[in-house]
Amino acid sequence: MSRELDNPFAPFTGRRCPEGADEGRRHEGKKVAPPLTCLPASSPRKRGEVSVPPAAAPLLGFGRLLRHYGFIIAPEQISGFMQAVTLLGPRSMADIREAALATLAPPPDRRDEFEAHFQSYFYGNTSAVAEGDSDEETRVKDDGGADDERIEAEQRQEGGELSSTIEQLSTRDFQRDDDRLTVFRRRLSSALPARRSFRTVRTHSRGKLDLRRSLREIVSADGDVPSPLLRRRQAVPRKLLILIDVSGSMKLHTSDYLKLAHAAVQGADRAEIFTFGTRLTRITSALRIRDREQALARAAAQVDDWDGGTRMGPTLLAFLSVPRFSAFARGAAVIILSDALERGDHAELETAMRRLSARAFRLSLATPLAGDPRFQPATAALRAILPDLDDLIDGSSANSLTDFILSLARPAPRAATIWKRVP
Repeated sequence: MSRELDNPFAPFTGRRCPEGADEGRRHEGKKVAPPLTCLPASSPRKRGEVSVPPAAAPLLGFGRLLRHYGFIIAPEQISGFMQAVTLLGPRSMADIREAALATLAPPPDRRDEFEAHFQSYFYGNTSAVAEGDSDEETRVKDDGGADDERIEAEQRQEGGELSSTIEQLSTRDFQRDDDRLTVFRRRLSSALPARRSFRTVRTHSRGKLDLRRSLREIVSADGDVPSPLLRRRQAVPRKLLILIDVSGSMKLHTSDYLKLAHAAVQGADRAEIFTFGTRLTRITSALRIRDREQALARAAAQVDDWDGGTRMGPTLLAFLSVPRFSAFARGAAVIILSDALERGDHAELETAMRRLSARAFRLSLATPLAGDPRFQPATAALRAILPDLDDLIDGSSANSLTDFILSLARPAPRAATIWKRVP
């Protein structure tokens, strides 16, 4: 039977491969074609569609199926899945399964669901599909992806005491005010911590001998030894990554945080901005618009979970699970603007902060709760993540945040040293 490839979520029921191909067996004295040659040919390509080889179309459809059911899979992983299948032959369906496990990397707690979807898609065993709790999965949105789902607000949340994990979607409008961030934007590029690049630049002192240029000068001067020509490794600013909590408990501060983020994107050479609440959204492209009012309006349209619940741990893990996103944190100055009021078990938050700390050059948490002189990191979540933090600072005002960001190049004691643990 043939399979319509226009529906990527239909089970694979193509022509059966030669007997024994699924277990990797070969018939003696007979030539058996690899299983991928048994896959059905794709339907005629329409104008504007990207051409996909007939044998690769089911593999692409399986990646789409997993993303439909909430698995966080980047396009690079699907491409790697196809390349892995090509390298393996494949000689059996077991090779395709191993390639999928290695490249698509399902979470350990969803391994059974992954196996069920594999059986359903490639073998047509629909009874094996596991029913996952899609409502609890963190959704990732990358600069303008559309999501039509809307959940009506059940309660008004105005403070940290009302922090919850209930998803509550709404929109936000920003009003123009006086631009107090002009100085910050101008000084940011030179104030960020720097790293030594592998690229070199010419210098007149304090460098290594540029042997190639020196030999050319000697030849052009007929053997005379000129002054030595030197080069040194170039210093470049580190990346700046800002993660902004837009949950209901932070609604009094998100407007100032977004204005600060816009100034950071305009002032730094490489800055990335994400928002998180019950979902994860990348808004860097929107904030690259020079006009602040237009930039914030576009960012407000992209973020769906304004003033909703908080899933700090799962959203940070979702950020780290996308290879392209986690690369933004490697060697960067990472600043999380949140009150860190995680409800329930904080094991996921602790895991995410530990992984972020291992990737980042400096990991800082700016909480508005630290604006109170009586503040102490007394919650279980803050006590758990304190050893992973380089800084735990006051995030109650834009002035304190700008002063801190401009001082990132200066060394400071770790957060665990400054904030003593509360018994």
